[in-house]
Amino acid sequence: MAVLDGVPHGFFGRPDCGLGSSTDRAVAEENRRRAADVVMAGAPIASAYQIHSPTAVVVTEPTPAEDRPRCDALVTATPGLLLGIVTADCAPVLLADRKAGVVAAVHAGWRGATAGVTDQAIAAMIGLGARIERIVAAVGPCIARVSYEVDDGFAARLTDGDPDSERFFSEGPAGKPHFDLEAYVVARLAAAGIRRIEASGRDTYALEQDYFSYRRATHRGEADYGRQLSLIGLPPR
Repeated sequence: MAVLDGVPHGFFGRPDCGLGSSTDRAVAEENRRRAADVVMAGAPIASAYQIHSPTAVVVTEPTPAEDRPRCDALVTATPGLLLGIVTADCAPVLLADRKAGVVAAVHAGWRGATAGVTDQAIAAMIGLGARIERIVAAVGPCIARVSYEVDDGFAARLTDGDPDSERFFSEGPAGKPHFDLEAYVVARLAAAGIRRIEASGRDTYALEQDYFSYRRATHRGEADYGRQLSLIGLPPR
């Protein structure tokens, strides 16, 4: 995305890059390697065992597949290292402070987003020398409001705690609330003080040929679903 010009990064779609999906592990790892080479040839990847939490972890080296940190945001100031997160409707968020040489990759589903995963990622970046006025953010493809029906309880819990959150909900055709995850994540980033934010506006549920979708697979009763990879890193010195 333009807001990250000059920073190696990419929001990828198909093929499957999920280490936890039914895709053969070797195939998924090869797909990840190919994506990484597009962003920064030969660079290793640090990734997370994602748990829909607000937790951010600072990494300085690649993470073995079987020993990934349990978190939903990764932050680094290490040149030559790619940060990778996977999504299948949740929002992938990539952040950078070019001057400080600090980047972050965030997996923001509704649980992590409402619990403050982007806030913790930003705090970790600042801890490594980033400054809030220099951090830029890009929000990649995720499920759109038109495709994201939620239950009344979720809407009530969020709006009871923050009445301003009503703006992220609208009534869907079945009379149930629909949630705008992308707009919510953008608003959280802006509230944290980030001035330059770009969002893709692409709906993972609707764009079947391009993206995997957990909700689409669930609605169809499919046994599994793939994951798309998002990457960001600092060029090697």
